[in-house]
Amino acid sequence: MVEKIEEYLEELFPNSKCELNYNKDYELLIAVVLSAQTTDKRVNMVTKELFSKYPSIEEVSKASVDDLIDIVKPLGTASRKGVFVHEIAKILVDKYNGIVPNNRKALESMPGVGRKTANVVLSNLFDVPCIAVDTHVSRVSKRLFLAKEDDSVEKVEEKLKRKFKRENWSKRHHQMVLFGRYHCMARNPNCESCKLKDFCKYNKRKEN
Repeated sequence: MVEKIEEYLEELFPNSKCELNYNKDYELLIAVVLSAQTTDKRVNMVTKELFSKYPSIEEVSKASVDDLIDIVKPLGTASRKGVFVHEIAKILVDKYNGIVPNNRKALESMPGVGRKTANVVLSNLFDVPCIAVDTHVSRVSKRLFLAKEDDSVEKVEEKLKRKFKRENWSKRHHQMVLFGRYHCMARNPNCESCKLKDFCKYNKRKEN
């Protein structure tokens, strides 16, 4: 079953990659933090404005928190996210010479950065094999019986790492995100055209 899932993901998304736009390492870190509970498309609109107005990490760190909050307002929970952006920028400037550290512990010590965000950053910036479990990856994993319904995100990550080869972890993460985003959506997934519907818990429930 795992082989069939991998084959279909390869068929659909042979060149999968992160859909957040960034040109500098800190831009990805901030974009992933901002992406919580919103869409990448919306984040890309906001970060375009943010990094045009403040084109260096030093300038972000010196920006007024109120202005940052105003810029990120379209993403929801703006007061928290604006503060996160400001504090992350200050930490990067003060402790890491403006460079995102290739270190999980250092990343996860920053405000708004949890394991999922650290995994995305380590994977995309430093080619560290990682599987970041967001809502899409979690939903797809549980529908395809790769994880149990009540598994935590940590447990889902652990199980996926056992099922996929280490060298494919980052690719599978991106493929599962895209599959969940464009095919296996939370509501009204494209079951009819899906080659995995025979393995899918959601489809089995629908048929019954």
